[in-house]
Amino acid sequence: MRAIWKGAVSFGLVSIGVKLYSATEEKDIRFHQVHRDDGGRIRYKRTCSVCGEEVTYDDIAKGYDIGGGEMVILTDEDFAELPLTTSRAIDVLEFVPAEQVDPILYNKAYFLEPEGSATKPYVLLRNALADSERVAIVKVALRQREQLATLRVREGVLLLNTMLWPDEVRTPDFGFLDEDLKVRPPELAMASSLIDSMAGEFQPDAFTDDYRAALQEVIDAKIEGREVVQPEEVEAAPAAAVDLMAALKASVERARAARGEEPARKAAEPTPISAARSAQKAAKAPAKKAAEKKAPAKKAGAKKAEPAKKAAAKKTAEKKAAKAPAKKAAEKKAAPRKTA
Repeated sequence: MRAIWKGAVSFGLVSIGVKLYSATEEKDIRFHQVHRDDGGRIRYKRTCSVCGEEVTYDDIAKGYDIGGGEMVILTDEDFAELPLTTSRAIDVLEFVPAEQVDPILYNKAYFLEPEGSATKPYVLLRNALADSERVAIVKVALRQREQLATLRVREGVLLLNTMLWPDEVRTPDFGFLDEDLKVRPPELAMASSLIDSMAGEFQPDAFTDDYRAALQEVIDAKIEGREVVQPEEVEAAPAAAVDLMAALKASVERARAARGEEPARKAAEPTPISAARSAQKAAKAPAKKAAEKKAPAKKAGAKKAEPAKKAAAKKTAEKKAAKAPAKKAAEKKAAPRKTA
């Protein structure tokens, strides 16, 4: 890699000399504009729209269009007077939790390499930054522009992420945001099920640029003089013709099949309300069974008690019958005799 900038990280009173390297690179296949008949490169001349003459780079200045055909021309002296730091310093402003930085603000990434004897303070800042679980908010002047950036640790190296300024992020202004669109609970439940069935751990190496690979195949075939057979594309149904619930169900089944899971039963998918009722019934089932088991026991006890009661009543009746003659005899003796 080739260093594109040299400077220093200003960390309090500590200055750490660093070199800046581009951390990313685009893998797009680039083409030249050529003449179709003979393949000659197309060249463009820098000509003036007023006098028509060809202009060299030395005679080119920066102009700001103020409208109405008028142009304000700025010279190198004008730019030299701007309050842009020339110290080539990366000034650390504060340390904040990484989750507080919206990813939409990130622009370009650069690796920082320690220069000369700055290795020890570099490692010190790197380790302290990693232990703090925060990112450093910094300001840096790159390519004639002051930029806000973050400093964090990646694979043992300090990584500088330049950021957009807040007023460079557009505010979404779409009509549907003002519409009162309601999503049915079954649809939301099915969409959540689809998300769960497609959940996984992000592994960047698992993804490839299929378009670039196919384009490279076409180029290689042209070089070797062979024919390229394009794969047949499956036409998808128009979005308006697809039922949302049916599409979600089909997506869930496809995701399960891709994971090697068994397909769900063809029964209708339970709604959140029916699922809640099923849960309530399941919770009440053990209590109901227990009550049913206790009920026969009471009846059995009652049946056992009935013969005992009948036997006691019969015994009491027999005793009364046995005492009846003696009682009558006693009554006869006790009765007074009649006199003549």
